[in-house]
Amino acid sequence: MEENQLNAAPVVDANFDWDAFEKGEVFGTKSHEELVNTYDQTLNTVKDKEVIEGTVISMNKREVVVNIGFKSDGIISMNEFRYNPELAIGDKVEVYIESQEDKKGQLILSHKKARATRSWDRVNEALEKDEIIKGFVKCRTKGGMIVDVFGIEAFLPGSQIDVKPIRDYDVFVGKTMEFKVVKINQEFKNVVVSHKALIEAEIEQQKKDIISKLEKGQVLEGTVKNITSYGVFIDLGGVDGLIHITDLSWGRVSHPEEVVTLDQKLNVVILDFDDEKKRIALGLKQLTPHPWDALSAELKVGDQVKGKVVVMADYGAFIEIAAGVEGLIHVSEMSWSQHLRSAQDFLSVGNELDAVILTLDREERKMSLGIKQLKQDPWEAIESKYALASKHTAKVRNFTNFGVFVEIEEGVDGLIHISDLSWTKKVKHPSEFTQIGADIEVQVLEIDKDNRRLSLGHKQLEENPWDVFETLFTVDSVHEGTIVELLDKGAVISLPYGVEGFATPKHLVKEDGSQAVVEEKLEFKVIEFNKDAKRIILSHSRIFEDVAKAENREAAKEKKAKKTAVKKEESNTTSSQVMEKTTLGDIEGLAALKEKLSGK
Repeated sequence: MEENQLNAAPVVDANFDWDAFEKGEVFGTKSHEELVNTYDQTLNTVKDKEVIEGTVISMNKREVVVNIGFKSDGIISMNEFRYNPELAIGDKVEVYIESQEDKKGQLILSHKKARATRSWDRVNEALEKDEIIKGFVKCRTKGGMIVDVFGIEAFLPGSQIDVKPIRDYDVFVGKTMEFKVVKINQEFKNVVVSHKALIEAEIEQQKKDIISKLEKGQVLEGTVKNITSYGVFIDLGGVDGLIHITDLSWGRVSHPEEVVTLDQKLNVVILDFDDEKKRIALGLKQLTPHPWDALSAELKVGDQVKGKVVVMADYGAFIEIAAGVEGLIHVSEMSWSQHLRSAQDFLSVGNELDAVILTLDREERKMSLGIKQLKQDPWEAIESKYALASKHTAKVRNFTNFGVFVEIEEGVDGLIHISDLSWTKKVKHPSEFTQIGADIEVQVLEIDKDNRRLSLGHKQLEENPWDVFETLFTVDSVHEGTIVELLDKGAVISLPYGVEGFATPKHLVKEDGSQAVVEEKLEFKVIEFNKDAKRIILSHSRIFEDVAKAENREAAKEKKAKKTAVKKEESNTTSSQVMEKTTLGDIEGLAALKEKLSGK
C-alpha cells in the first residue's frame, strides 16, 4: 500500500500557469509590484525605537514569542516578564522595537525597554491615583528590598513589607507582589513603594472593631509577635498588646523565651488599657489559679519544707517551695554566726535545700524561712563546751582599736582585748600582731551568755614572764638594748628576752653630748621597774653620770680623809708641845700627892 502511494501521480493545480513558469515568470498573471503592494498592505508599518502593542502567541520557560503584525514575530526573554508570573498566550504586551531585522532577518523586541520608556509616567500616575500595581522583588538591600516596578528599580523599606516585624527578608526575594507607590523623588528619580499600605486600611478597620469590643477581664486569642527581655507583644488581630514578664507565670521567669515562642498562638486576658486603648496590658498567668490558693491549709510556722533557690540578693535568698510560692531566707537566718555576711557566702541560685517556716501570711502571700534552725544553737551548751580557762583555736574575723574579734565556731564569737595579746610586746593595733583570716590560740576568760559573747585571751596560754623579769631587770642593773622607735616623748628600747623598755629624751644623751638614734645599740641602766604596769624605764646617760658621781664622791672622800689626817697630825703636835712645857715642880707635887693618898 505504501509502495502504491509513493508511485501515485502528484496532484497538479489545474489553474497553474505552466507557460509562465517555463518563461521564469513565477508570479503568474499578477505583476511583481502588485504582489509586493498586496504583501505590504497586510503588515503593520513599524519603525525602530518605537513602542507598540503586541500579542503573546507562544511561550516557554525561556522565551516569549510576540506577534506585532510584522512580517516576522519577535522573541523576548522570559526574564523580562518576571514581574508578571500570570502572563498567558493571548495577553497584550507593550514591546520596544530595537531592530526590524538583524543579520539573521529576525525582528528584535524588548518588553523591558518598552516598560522603561513609559515607566516614569506610569509610576507618577500610580502615585496620583493611589493605584495598586504589581512588582517583582529582585533582591535584598540595606534596610529593605529592591523591587522591579514598570522596569524601574524601586525601594521597598523593611518596615513597609508587612504590618508584622519581618524576621527573614529572603523569603520575599523572587516573588511578585502588589504595591502602592508612596513616595517619588523627581530630582533623583527615586521611587519608594509599600506593600504594608495595601493591608493597613483593612487592618485599621479590624482594629477599630476589636478595640470597640475590648473589656477588662476579656479573654482573647493572640499570636506571639515579638519577644523582649521585659515582656511579650501579642497580635490580637491587628491590635498589639503586651504581656509583662511578671504576668507570664506565677513562678519566677528569667526571660520570656522560657515560657513562649515566636508565632505561638495562646489565650490571654485583658488586664488594663489606656483611654484610647492604644496601650493594652495582657496577662497569661491570670488564666490559672494562684498557687498560694492551692497551698496546703495544714502548712504552719515551724514546719520543714523543701525548696529551690530562684533569686539571690545580698540580704537573702528567695526560695520557691512550689510553682509561684516563694519564701525569703534572710541572711541572718542562714547561720548562727553574728557576722552578717552576704547571702552569696551561703547559697547560690539553683541550690535545693530544706528550710523551716518562720512566718506565714496567707493574705499577703508572704513567707519567711530559716535554715540555721536545722542546726543546734551552739550557745545552748556554751558553759560545758567552752568552759572558763579552756583552750581553743579561733579564726580572726575583724579588728578594732581595742582588740580582735574571733570566731571559735560558726555562731560562737569572742573578743581578745589588745592587752591580752602579749605579755611583753606593746601592741598599738591588732594588725601588728595577727591578720584577718588567720588562726589564733585562745583561752576562755569570761562567758557572757546573754549577749552571746566570750572574753578571750592569747597571752594567758603562756606563763607571765614578768615574774622572771622582776629578778633580771632590777633597778640599777645594766643591759644592752637597741632603739627600735623614736617618739616625741622618748624612745622604745628592745631588751633581751623580747621585753621592751622606755627612755625619755634626756636619758638618751650620750657621753659626748650627741643624741642616740634608731637602731643604735647601747648600754642602758634600769631606773624603774613596775611589774603591775609592765613598765621598765631605762637610761643610757645615767650610766656615765653615775660613774662621774661615784668618782666625785670618791675624790671628796679622799679629800675629807686627807683633811682629817692633817687635823689629827696637828692635834698630836699640840699635845707634845704641852707635855714639853710641864715643869719638874709639877711632877714633884704630883708625887707628894700620891704618897699622901697612899698613907691614908
